[in-house]
Amino acid sequence: MPQLTRDEAQTRARLIDVHRYEVDLDLTRGAERFGSRTVIHFTARTGGDTFVEIRPAELHSVTLDGRPLDPAALDDNRLPLTGLAPGAHELRLDAAMHYSRTGEGMHRFTDPADGESYVYTQLFMEDVQRVFAAFDQPDLKAVFALSVQAPEDWTVLANGRTEHLGEGRWQAAPTPLISTYLVAVAAGPWHSVRTEHAGLPFGIHCRRSLAPYLDADAEEILDLTRRCFDRYHEIFAEPYPFDSYDQAFVPEFNAGAMENPGLVTFRDEFVYRSAVTDTERQTRGVVIAHEMAHMWFGDLVTLQWWDDIWLNESFAEYMGYQVLAEATRGGSGGTPPRKWGTDTWTDFAVARKGWGYDADQRPSTHPVAPTPADVPDTASALLNFDGISYAKGASALRQLVAWMGEKDFLTGINEHFARHRFGNATLADFLDSLARATDRDVHAWAARWLRTTGVDTLTPVVQEAADGTWSVSVEQTGSGDGTRPHRLTIGLYDHDRATPGRLVPREPLSWDLPDDGPHRATGGRPALLLLNDQDLTYAKVRLDPVSWDTALGALSGLPDPLTRAVVWNAARDMVRDGELAPTAYLDAARAHLPHETDLALVQGVLAFARTQIADHYLPLPERHAALTTLTALSRDILRRTEGPEHGTEAGLRLTAVRAFIDSATTPAGIQDWLDDGSVPGGPRLDPELRWRILGRLATLGATTPDAIDAELARDPSATGREGAARCHAALPDPAAKQAAWDALFTTDGEAALSNYLFTATATGFWAPEQLDLLRPYVDRYFTEVPALAAARGPALATAAGRYAFPAPFVEDHTLRLGEACLTDGDPTPALRRKLLDQLDDLRRALRVRAAAGGA
Repeated sequence: MPQLTRDEAQTRARLIDVHRYEVDLDLTRGAERFGSRTVIHFTARTGGDTFVEIRPAELHSVTLDGRPLDPAALDDNRLPLTGLAPGAHELRLDAAMHYSRTGEGMHRFTDPADGESYVYTQLFMEDVQRVFAAFDQPDLKAVFALSVQAPEDWTVLANGRTEHLGEGRWQAAPTPLISTYLVAVAAGPWHSVRTEHAGLPFGIHCRRSLAPYLDADAEEILDLTRRCFDRYHEIFAEPYPFDSYDQAFVPEFNAGAMENPGLVTFRDEFVYRSAVTDTERQTRGVVIAHEMAHMWFGDLVTLQWWDDIWLNESFAEYMGYQVLAEATRGGSGGTPPRKWGTDTWTDFAVARKGWGYDADQRPSTHPVAPTPADVPDTASALLNFDGISYAKGASALRQLVAWMGEKDFLTGINEHFARHRFGNATLADFLDSLARATDRDVHAWAARWLRTTGVDTLTPVVQEAADGTWSVSVEQTGSGDGTRPHRLTIGLYDHDRATPGRLVPREPLSWDLPDDGPHRATGGRPALLLLNDQDLTYAKVRLDPVSWDTALGALSGLPDPLTRAVVWNAARDMVRDGELAPTAYLDAARAHLPHETDLALVQGVLAFARTQIADHYLPLPERHAALTTLTALSRDILRRTEGPEHGTEAGLRLTAVRAFIDSATTPAGIQDWLDDGSVPGGPRLDPELRWRILGRLATLGATTPDAIDAELARDPSATGREGAARCHAALPDPAAKQAAWDALFTTDGEAALSNYLFTATATGFWAPEQLDLLRPYVDRYFTEVPALAAARGPALATAAGRYAFPAPFVEDHTLRLGEACLTDGDPTPALRRKLLDQLDDLRRALRVRAAAGGA
C-alpha cells in the first residue's frame, strides 16, 4: 500500500480544506464485511488534482458533485480526484469493507464464552481507510457526523453522545473539529455502567461475559476517572472539549489504550478476571489518566505531522503519572480509593524508564522530536511509537519541569491550548508558548534534549582528605549526540547506628551539570552517595566503590522506594553494559527482595532477573542455578507473607507465586498446587494462575494435550482460549511444534490467527528448555517471516518480530541469519524495526555472556 508522504500531505493541505464527513456504517451484513457510505464536504482553494484514501473490499460507487466517477480508478488505496475547480465540493462513496482480525480498522471479535460478537475501530495513523473514505492526514480536521445500522440488541458508542432511533439505527452527535485517526465506533451487546460528572455523561463498557468483573471494579474506575477529570480542570484553563466521556474495554486490542475523543478504548485485560496486585491496579489508573490527558494533548490540539508524535505521547505519559499521583493523594477531595503499593514515579522508574534507556542505545534510536526530514511518510512515523516517544519523552518533560518550574510549565501549556484549540501545532509552536512563560532559554534546552539521541552516563568522583573533609565531582559521558544539561539531586546516606542494615539521609545536594564544579564538605564522606536521587533526570548513573559496597549490604535499608529504584536501575544498566556480573545482580535480589515492601520494585527486579538474566545473559549451563535462586527467593517472600492477605502483603505474595511458577525447574510443587486448586497458605488458584502453571508444566513436558483441553473446557473464555494456544505450543513434542508453526504462518482466511492468538501461540512456542527440538525452526523463521509480515500487515508484523523471534538462541548463528534477513529478505518496515531491535539485544546478550566468561 502506498504510504502517505509528508510532502503529499502538505500539498493536499495547501489545496483543500475539509469541513464535514457524514459517515453511515451498516454492521448487519454478516461476519466478514460491513457497509460504508461516506459524504465528504470540502473546499478547494485553487484548481488542481488530489486523491482520497479508502481500502475497500469492493467500491460500489463514487460521485463528485453529483458526477459519477469510475470506481475502477481506485489505485490500491487512492482514488484520484482530478480537475477540481476552486470552491465547495461534495464527494460521495459507497463501499463494502472487510472486518479485521488484527486489531486494525474495524476489528470484529466473537466471544467464545457466550457467542456474542463485538466490533470496534482502531483508526490510528492510516487505518481510517479500512472503515470509510477520508483525506487521511492529521492536519485536515473536520466535523464527523456518524450513523450506524446495527443488530437490534447492540449498543453503539461513538465520539459523541449516541441516540437509538429504533430498529437498530443509531445516530451520534456531530463532533467538534477532530483528525481522521481519532474517529471511533464501538458496537455490540455491551455491559455498561453509567454515571454523570460535572454535567457530562460518563460510562464504562465491556463485553457481557466480563460484566461481573467490571461491576466489581466500577466504583474504583469511575472514582479515578472523576478525580483525574477534576485535577485536569484544576491545572488546565481550557475545559474538557467534548460532550461525554466513555471508556470501552474492548477485546484483542493491540495497544494499551487509544485516546479517541469522548470514547477511549482500552484493552480489556484491564477488566481483571483474576487477582492482581495494587501496583497493577495503579498501572490501570495511570493509563486512565494518560488517555484523559490526550483529550487536550492530541485531541484538542493535534500534531500537524507525525514528526511531532511526542507532543501527544510524551505529554500524556508524563501527565498520566503526575496527575494520578496528585489525584490519589486526596488533592481532589475525599479519601483516595486505595493505598497504592508504590508512588507512581517509582513505578515509572521501574516499569517504564528502562524501556527508554534500552531503546535509546539501539541503532534504531531517534530524537524525542525528530526533524520532519526524519519522518518522510507514515510508515517511518509508525516506527517511532516506542520507548523514546513515551518513556524518554516523559523523562525529558519531568526534567524540564524540574528545570523551569511547574508554574511556568503549566502557564506555557495553557497558552499553547488557547492559541491552537481545535487546530494543529508543531514543536516550534509549543516552544514559543513555553518561552513566553519563562525567562529560561527553552529553545536551547529543546535542542539538547529533544533533537539529540543517546543516554548520558553520570559517574561520581569522590575524594577524601586527611583532615576529614571530602569532595565530589560528577564525570559526564554521552552516547549518540554528546551530553545534555541536567538538574539533579545527589543523595547522601549514612549507616543508622541504632538499626543495622538501615541508612539515614543527610541533606541532599542540588546539582546542575555541566555548571557545578567539585563540592567540598565536612563531616566525613557518606556511606552511600547516589546521583539522580529521586530520579528527576534521564541518565544512567554509576556508584563509586564505597557506595556500591554499601548498596550491596543495605539496599533494602534505604528509606525511600524511589531511591531504591534508582539503585536497582543502576545495577540493571551495569549488567547490560557488562560492568556487573549477572550473578551479582541475582545475589543482590536474593539478599534484598525478601525485605522489600514496594510492589513495583519486587515485580520489576524479578522480571529482569527471570526474563533477561536467566534466559539471555547467563550461559545456558548456569540457567538452572539462576532459576533455583529465583524459586528460593520466591519461597522467602512466601514465608514472609504467610497469614491474612491484604494490601501490599497480598500483592507481594501473588508476585512471589507467579515468580515461583515461572522459574520452576521441575513439576514438583506446582503440580500439587494445580491438583489442590490452591497454594498452601493461599491464594486459591484463579484462571490466570491455573493457566500459568499449566503453561510451565507444558514447557517442562509434564502435562498432556488432553489436560490442556480439559482446562479449556473449565475456562472457555477468550483468555482461556489464548492460554490453551500457549500451552499446546509449549509442549516439547515435534507434532505440537509443527502444528503451532503452521498456525503462526498461515496467512489466508479464517485459519489465520487473530492478533491475540498469534501472540499466545508464539510466546508458548520458544523455550530455552527445548533448544534441540526447536533448532530447525530458527532458520525457518528468518526464511518465512518476511512473507508473513507482508501478507498480514503492520500489527502482525510487529508481533512476529517481537514474540515469534527465536530469542532463546543466543548464538552467533542467529545473529548471522537475522542480518541476512535484513539484507536479503526485504522485510516490511514494521518487521525490519523489530528485527533490528531484536538483533541488537542479541548482540548485547552475547557481549554480556562474553564479559561474564561464558559462551
